[in-house]
Amino acid sequence: VLLEALFLTVDPYMRIASKRLNEGDTMMGQQVARVVESKNSAFPKGTIVAAFLGWTSHSISDGKDLEKLPKEWPDSIPLSLALGTVGMTGITAYFGLLEICGVKGGETVMVNAAAGAVGSVVGQIAKLKGCKVVGAAGSDDKVAYLKKLGFDVAFNYKTIESLKETLKKASPDGYDCYFDNVGGEFSNTVIPQMKTFGRIAICGAISTYNGTGVLPPGPPPEIVIYQQLRMEGFLATRWQGDVRQKALKDLMNWVLEGKIQYHEYVTEGFENMPAAFMGMLKGDNLGKTIVKA
Repeated sequence: VLLEALFLTVDPYMRIASKRLNEGDTMMGQQVARVVESKNSAFPKGTIVAAFLGWTSHSISDGKDLEKLPKEWPDSIPLSLALGTVGMTGITAYFGLLEICGVKGGETVMVNAAAGAVGSVVGQIAKLKGCKVVGAAGSDDKVAYLKKLGFDVAFNYKTIESLKETLKKASPDGYDCYFDNVGGEFSNTVIPQMKTFGRIAICGAISTYNGTGVLPPGPPPEIVIYQQLRMEGFLATRWQGDVRQKALKDLMNWVLEGKIQYHEYVTEGFENMPAAFMGMLKGDNLGKTIVKA
């Protein structure tokens, strides 16, 4: 099949994964694409798919790695959501919070980069599950957005005097779950405020991705030991088959029911992929960064 990209995603993980590429290799990434010519009966012309085809405007595929969008995909939500809240972004938030952190109602969740693609979904799922949610973001507009989404506490980490004191005030008795998208010094400040048996889902470490020097030291080992904390890194690709399909169905239903709101930060033009990518790493985006081809 010959595919034409409709929407493409740029994500923080590409900053690390691209280190494995050589000059001339295609940048990795997922896109929503339309079949424009087909010699494959499983994917007739006009079929819409999601696939890891990289930063390409057109691709040729034998169909093995193409995933059709669900037949019941409603007209009321954009196809690009298959790259975000009802796609890899949503899956990351869903399993990171519900499986890695294993949150239960009544617990307190801390999430950073909370107005980004993953963080904004994490906070909303946590609220659906009856948790108290504290979110950090990098601008006053983003903080206002988090409050609109239902976060119990949201703050601009760039303008507060003390992260340690702000976290303490937001939840004096500590945190049950920390969903970490940032890493570095931010995490070293959060982790000492975890409750005993606290769980930490390490989704990303965007604060260190552009670093050229020595990485900051990790959290104090005695805190991890004496608080009996569990820290686990994860990739969204771990969950496949039926559990993944159930998660996507849950996410779609929550969106359709208005229980999860989404915001897309859309850049027009395939030629603007690099600019969109660099802007996302600088935090220009509110919600999911999408490029419309």
